[in-house]
Amino acid sequence: MIPVMMRQFELRAVIASGGMGTVFRSWDTNLHREVAVKLMKPEFAGDPEQVEEFVKEARACAGLNHTNIIHIYSFDEIDGNKYLVMELAENGTLDDRIEQYGQVSELEVLDVGIKIASGLDAALRHNLLHLDIKPGNILFNNDEPPEPKLVDFGLAKSADEERGYEEEGGIFGTPYYIAPERLSLNREDFRSDMYSLGGTLYHALVGRVPFDAEEIHDVARAHIEEELVPPNELIDEIEELTNEAICRSMAKDPDDRYQSYDEFIMALTAARSHLLIKKYGGG
Repeated sequence: MIPVMMRQFELRAVIASGGMGTVFRSWDTNLHREVAVKLMKPEFAGDPEQVEEFVKEARACAGLNHTNIIHIYSFDEIDGNKYLVMELAENGTLDDRIEQYGQVSELEVLDVGIKIASGLDAALRHNLLHLDIKPGNILFNNDEPPEPKLVDFGLAKSADEERGYEEEGGIFGTPYYIAPERLSLNREDFRSDMYSLGGTLYHALVGRVPFDAEEIHDVARAHIEEELVPPNELIDEIEELTNEAICRSMAKDPDDRYQSYDEFIMALTAARSHLLIKKYGGG
């Protein structure tokens, strides 16, 4: 594309385009740094609900300061066009890695799990639930090795916010990773995000979603009713500690999951250490 100036930002190339906005790799001419500019699509600019979701994402992330949560620099509007300016992470998503390789290495899956769980813990300390954890919402930057970054807090809610599905008209989230209690009991807490992260790691590790079906409602039912096939029953090489950590994070009953992100991170870290010692000589 031909670079376009928008205030001090030079929009240079499209990185991604989603349902509500387009993300551009951009240059901040004032601060001389690369940034990402997420420009809301014009057709949504007149829809108060869509605008509120866009603003909500900005406000939710703006209060968080964590290496593994994308940093929001500013939110603004020009000529009726609303946009976010945020940290650049253009090295693909976890979804891209799954599509490219079929399965992501066990070590990388554990690294992603540890870091994103830490980011979710930071969000929880600010009383926020993400509620849409999935491979497509985990981006990587250009560090070496690439650092995973959690994005898209558009569905985020206060951890103590009352539910109201009857009024809101349904449950929001990605059905392939959604926690069963959100579907069956209309309730959620941080353990619901933990379940979704476990499902995301499961997908990356074995190359398929935890539950699948032709119809979305059958996928939802499976989260509630079907037993999870342990990862190491699909891939023999997966270490038992990794298998246990993911299976426990995806227990049907939230009380059977880890009761803090610290516990989950400790389990993932123990699995990672074991893997390094066994396969890489402790390096």
